[in-house]
Parts: sequence; C-alpha cells; structure tokens
Amino acid sequence: MTALGTSGGQPRPAAAGGLTERWPVAVLSIAQLMFLLDATIVNVALPAIQQAMRLSGPSLEWMVSGYSVPFGGLLLLGGRAGDIIGRRRVFTGGLVLFTAASALGGLAPVSWWLLACRTAQGIGAAAAYPTTLALITATFPDGSRRQRAIGTFTVIAGTGNVAGPLAGGIIVSYLSWRYVMFVNVPIGAFLLAGVSRVLPETVPEPGRFDAAGALSVTGGVVLAIYALITGAAGQDGRAHWGSATVVACLAAAVVLLIAFVVVERRGRQPLVPLRIFGDRGRNGSYVVSILLSTSMFGVVFFLTLFVQRVWGYSPLQTGIIYLPLALVLLAGTWSGGRIMRKTGVRLPLCVGLAAGAAGMAWLSRIGPGSGYATGLLLPSVVAYGGLGLTMAPLTAAAVARVEPGEAGLASGLFSAARQVGGATGLAMLGTVTWTTVAARQSLTAGIERGFAVAAGIVGLALLAAAVAIPREVSIRSAWPS
Repeated sequence: MTALGTSGGQPRPAAAGGLTERWPVAVLSIAQLMFLLDATIVNVALPAIQQAMRLSGPSLEWMVSGYSVPFGGLLLLGGRAGDIIGRRRVFTGGLVLFTAASALGGLAPVSWWLLACRTAQGIGAAAAYPTTLALITATFPDGSRRQRAIGTFTVIAGTGNVAGPLAGGIIVSYLSWRYVMFVNVPIGAFLLAGVSRVLPETVPEPGRFDAAGALSVTGGVVLAIYALITGAAGQDGRAHWGSATVVACLAAAVVLLIAFVVVERRGRQPLVPLRIFGDRGRNGSYVVSILLSTSMFGVVFFLTLFVQRVWGYSPLQTGIIYLPLALVLLAGTWSGGRIMRKTGVRLPLCVGLAAGAAGMAWLSRIGPGSGYATGLLLPSVVAYGGLGLTMAPLTAAAVARVEPGEAGLASGLFSAARQVGGATGLAMLGTVTWTTVAARQSLTAGIERGFAVAAGIVGLALLAAAVAIPREVSIRSAWPS
C-alpha cells in the first residue's frame, strides 16, 4: 500500500492510476459492504440464534432492529462528526467499535450480551459509514478519477443487501451462527491495518457540535424507527399502532423533530444547516432513496421467509437463490455508472425505477406452485437489474453541488434516508403482510400483497425522480474538477 497523508494542511489526493488509486477505493468499498452486509446477513441465521438463545419472537426481531435502529438514528451525527473532527479519525473509531463488537458478539453466552453487541455494531457503523463517500471526495478531487472511484465504490457496496442472505446461508450451514459475527473480525482488522496508509485525513472544519440539534434529531429518528418496528412487530396478524408505547413514541418523535427544525433555524453552528436542502435534485435523491429502501428491505426479508416456509428451502438453498440477484445487481450498478456519464443521472435513474416496479409487480404473483425460474428468478432479475441501474445516479444526485466542508453531512443524510426507509419498509410491509395472513389464513397471500405494495412504492419513487431530479443535474455537477 502506498502512503497518503496531508500536505500543507490539505488532504493529499491519490496519484493517478495504479495501486495508489485503487487501494483507497478498495478499503472504503469493503468497509461499506461490511456495514451493509451486517444489516441482512443475520436474517438467515435467526432460527439458529433463536434456538441457541431461547428467544421469543419479539426478542428475536430485535437481533435485526437492534442494529438498524442505532445505525439509522445516528448516521447524521456520524456524518457531521467527520466534518468537524476529521473523517479518517471518525471512520477509524467507528471501524474499531464495529470490529470489537463483532468479536464480542460471537462469544455471547446470553441474549442480552448479543443484543448489546448488535447495538454497538450499529453505533460503530453509524460513525464510519457516512464518512466513506466523503473520503472518496477528499481522495479523488478531479472529476474523471472521481467518476471511476464512485463507480467502483457503488458496484462493490451496492451488493450488500442481496449478498447478506447468501453469506449467512453458507456460514450457518457449514459453521455456526456465531461466525455471522466473527466474519467481520478479520475484515475489520485488514481495513484498520490499511486506513492510515491509504486514506488522507481531511482538515477538520472549525466549530463545535450542535448538542441540542444532535439530541433532538437523533432522539426523534430513533423513537420513530422504534415505534414503526414495535407497531408492526406482531406476527399474530395484529398490528400494535394503538398501543400506549407506540403512540407515545410517535408523539415524542414528532415533537423532537419539530424542535430540531427550530434549533437548526436559530443555531449559529447547526448540526444540519437547512441550506443543504436548497438543492431540488439533492432533495429528490433523499425522497427516492427513502422510497426505494422502503421497498427493497421489506422484499428481501419476506422473500427469505417465503422460500423457507412455503417452498421449504434450507438456509444454504435460501442463500444460493440470492447469488444470481447479486450478480444482476452488480451488472446493473456498473451499467448505471457508465450510462450516467453520458446522459446525466435522470435517465438511468428513471429507467431503473420503472424496471424495478415492473419486476416487483411480477414477483407479487409468486405462489406455492410457482416454478423457480418464472416465479422467482425472472421477476427478480428484472427488479434487481433495474434497481442496480439507480445506485450510482442516486448517489451522484445526493452529493451534487455540496460544499467541501459539508460532504460528510450530505453523505450522512443520504445514508440516513436509506436506513430510515429500510426500517419503515419492514414495518409497512410487515403490517400489510401479517394483516392479510390473519384475514385469509395464508402466508402466501400476505406476502403476495406485500410485494404488490412494494411495487407501488417503487412506482412512487419513479414519479418522485421524474418530478424532482432536474434534467441539468449531471455527473459533472456531482464531481466538479
């Protein structure tokens, strides 16, 4: 690895070509892939964890949400911390916490220990994840090389949500559920060994933390996600939206988020300067990201459930079905990056969303007697190929025309939109699915209706992209030379 550092108080960019340019992209892409994988890799291992830890259904669900809630709720704070403290420093700290929590989680003798480690993983990921895209911009300051870097970055990282179940199936089948946690340890150690040598430190922005803003937005997001998960947590066919806990959490979340807007308007050094929402294309990217994640996260969860409960697939077989989807997503992401360099971000984004909606509508016709090829593979290829096309254009729109000192914040907002959308999606599709299951006494009917709702949500994302992403937003505006 070739050393990178700072010179004259400014980040020293990677030299053009060769290993010097590839190592920073590899480190950041693998790190982001690891964080995304951890949000889904546990799904296939849940039955084994439930048996080993003797968990009830609601407790088992928190093995997933215990990671996603702090991850989504603290992303904004993590992005801003990178701007103020230094992005490499925050990235390294988050990576250390994530790796240590993974090691301790694999050793967990009781459920509360494992849940605490999952929460610590989420906090570490929230610190490191939003700084990855900002470190790309610091390492590659010119447009053409930044295009190549962001293309590779999105191709590698974009497979995380689909590759997770495959990795989980292999690990559970041949090792044990504990290695779902242990697998992060050697990867984290490798990344930590290379961080200081291949990534530049960014110059910290003068200022201090907006404590009131951080507490209000983090508390509001965490309470909202908690309420959504808790409200739709029941697998008895009944949602729990009217419970005192859910109502109180939602009310408190609304109050805190309103307080956040008031604090940011009046603060001298706000956590999220409201001017960052002054770009229509960037705002559109946040809306599209929330809707897209709302659909994708829920579909992966319930598709895994369907093939195991209805088709009787083993954990390994369940993981294998995601391999072609990962390859299709990879190919779509690569193609989307190439297309946007010629046409701008709007065309591949809208085409990809249209294909994604069509594929999910087709997938909603899956049933007990459906063949693998026509019932699952072909519609999934259409859906994930299309959604892959959206990855690079959506990322480009999210960081377009951002001031250098706010790159970490913009990245954090974009990442938070995806995580909040994922938590919302599981709650929304869960409510639709389990209510239908109770009414019709059929898991298949519930999942089919849930997939139909997911297709409609992607259709809304297409409408939002067509309306909100301006024609003039191009790859050049996202990565100025």
